[in-house]
Amino acid sequence: MQRGLTSILLIVTFAASLPAEQPDFPGTFSILGYDPATGEIGGAVQSRVFSVGNGVLWAEADAGVAATQAIVDVSYGPKALALLRQGVKPDAIVKQILDGDPDPGLNGRPWPKAGRQFAVMDAKGNYAAYTGPEATKWAGHKGGRFCTAQGNILASEAVVAGMVEAFEKTTGHLSLRLMAALDAGQAAGGDTRGKQSAAMLIVKKDGGVWLHNDVVLRLQVDDNPEPLNELRRLVEMNARRVRPRQ
Repeated sequence: MQRGLTSILLIVTFAASLPAEQPDFPGTFSILGYDPATGEIGGAVQSRVFSVGNGVLWAEADAGVAATQAIVDVSYGPKALALLRQGVKPDAIVKQILDGDPDPGLNGRPWPKAGRQFAVMDAKGNYAAYTGPEATKWAGHKGGRFCTAQGNILASEAVVAGMVEAFEKTTGHLSLRLMAALDAGQAAGGDTRGKQSAAMLIVKKDGGVWLHNDVVLRLQVDDNPEPLNELRRLVEMNARRVRPRQ
C-alpha cells in the first residue's frame, strides 16, 4: 500500500511540475519594413510558439507584405496580397478584411476577431496596422519610417517602440535592419512567455539568387531555445555571401 501511495504521489508531483500548455496565438512580435534604396520589402517575427513563420508573414514582389497574428486568421495574409495586387491602399485593406470577417470561431470554440492583430505594407512602404481590443495584453503596434512593429503578450509598449527605433537607426541590408528590430524587441522584454521560434521573409521582383526568383530571403527557425541567435547567424551568413543588389 505504501508503494502504491508513493507512486501516486510521484505521478501527481511530476504532472504538477510540467509547464502549462502554451497558448496557440502565434506572431507575438513582428515588424514589416521597406528599403527605398533597393525596393526590397519584407518582415520578421519571433514568438513563444512552434514554427511561428508558418502563417504569420506573407509577401509578394511588386505587391507588398502582411503580418497576421494574435488570435490569428491566416486567410488575412493571402487576402491582403490579393488586394495589394489590385492597388487597394493598406488602410482600406485592413478595414475591408476586418469588416468581411464572419468571426466563425475555431473548431467549435471562440476565436474572436476582436483579438486579431494585422499589419499591411504596400510595395512603396505605405502601411496600416490594427490591434483588436481583445488581443492578449500587452498588445499594440507602432509605426515608423518605412516600418511598422506590432505584438501581443508583450512585456510592454517598449517592445514595439524599441523595434521601430532599431530599424530606423540600423544601416545595411534590409535583413540586418529587420534583425536589429527583433533583437531590440527581445531586449525590451519581448514575449512574456519566452522564446521558441523566429522567421524572416524578404521579396523583390527578380531579386532572388536564381532565375525568376522573387524571394530575396526566406528563413525559419522553428524550435530553438535562442531563436534570434540562430536567425542572426543565418542572416549574417547570407549578408556575407550575397552582394547587395540594386
